[in-house]
Amino acid sequence: MKNKKPHIRIESYGRYTPWDKESRKLPGILEFTHIIEATEGNEFGMTLLITGGRGIRLSYCIKHPPYKNDCGDIERYFTGEYRINSNHYEFYIGDCISAPVEEKIGVWEFTVYFRNNKIAAQKFEIVPCNTLTEK
Repeated sequence: MKNKKPHIRIESYGRYTPWDKESRKLPGILEFTHIIEATEGNEFGMTLLITGGRGIRLSYCIKHPPYKNDCGDIERYFTGEYRINSNHYEFYIGDCISAPVEEKIGVWEFTVYFRNNKIAAQKFEIVPCNTLTEK
């Protein structure tokens, strides 16, 4: 099945309800946006709808501003691979703002690849609190 070509599209992007990683239920979209307030617990990302993709592997990368992890080292970009297990599948890729929030401010880029080809990408700008309400 090397020639399998699934249909993949971005279904939603922006701010989501908190993600319970223990649940099979994906977070729900709260707001379609590319600008996310740097508030601890703010979940953001994108959801892809994949049809005809059973058995394919997707790879992903989340690029973020440089910040230090618990060991004091600069955190690497988040990368991984995911196997799609059904022919109609919703795939969520996202992150949640954690403390210290000021280190998370800047541009984050979420990219998903199929066979080393970029199939979806979204950039998010994480902004300081109250930036969106100030005029």
